[in-house]
Amino acid sequence: MTPSLTVAARIERWPIAGGFAISRGAKTEAVVIVAEVSRQGLNGKAIIGRGECVPYARYNETPEGTLAAILSLQDAFRSGLDRQALQSRMSPGAARNALDCALWDLEARVAETRIWDLLGRPEPRPLTTAYTISLGTPQAMAEATAKAAHRPLLKIKLGGDGDEARIAAVRKAAPASELIVDANEAWTEADLERHLAACADAGVTMIEQPLPAGQDQALARIKRPVAVCADESVHDRASLGGLRERYDAINIKLDKTGGLTEALAMAEAARALGFDLMVGCMVATSLAMAPAMMIAQGARVVDLDGPLLLAKDRDNGLRYDGSMVYPPDAGLWG
Repeated sequence: MTPSLTVAARIERWPIAGGFAISRGAKTEAVVIVAEVSRQGLNGKAIIGRGECVPYARYNETPEGTLAAILSLQDAFRSGLDRQALQSRMSPGAARNALDCALWDLEARVAETRIWDLLGRPEPRPLTTAYTISLGTPQAMAEATAKAAHRPLLKIKLGGDGDEARIAAVRKAAPASELIVDANEAWTEADLERHLAACADAGVTMIEQPLPAGQDQALARIKRPVAVCADESVHDRASLGGLRERYDAINIKLDKTGGLTEALAMAEAARALGFDLMVGCMVATSLAMAPAMMIAQGARVVDLDGPLLLAKDRDNGLRYDGSMVYPPDAGLWG
């Protein structure tokens, strides 16, 4: 018999160090939802699993709506809803991500084992994460890049007009770093090839989502001098079809897949189709990054720098040593 589970959730706000800007706007804090799923242990004490998500306005998600969606399943969990049933009960998105990751955490704690043992996988190794340079003027971005030029992998936010000057300024400020760029759907078909050429000239190795989702057919008609990665154009396994001609890689984010369960299956399906993998994140705490470390082990690019952009991370957060990010301690997740 499936045990009765109790669900709680709350909105948390985490100040960002300075600010964070992309083509769609800027923010000064990360607004996250933490879900807690608990059951009674053999000793009578509650065993609690946690998951964190970031509601994203791009997908019509709000903190209040996501919180309500999580709490709406309280009766269902008390009646035996489990992680597998959750996949069909909720659509992919932030709310399911928080619950799915909380359920994985709970399973590991009930079994008194680590998440990788539960999955039958090797213990994860430390990985090099990208570090994000926020969108700004070429001069401001060059100044920010110079301070991060010691990092081996930088992710540069672009925004359309002026991007050629931005990428040239960034490359000059960090001549030795590997560069990837993220246009967040800000380019147009008219300027696509010009921007791609500028990135190629600067030695950029990957470009995320240059064109708006659903308006990216031009990527299949041109020669791509730099690998192009789908982000907003891909969410879960159901959205993989037809992308192979347009993209070389896909960005797996747990807030898009709706949790680790779908992300694991999606990574396997994407590899079978010949995609390289990127694992990304929203700006959030280490609790949101921890489950993604399981997907990141096989990724071409790892972008799990969310906590590095915050003024302060939560207790027991991931260990970052420069750009190296280490697997989570049991006190955090999994």
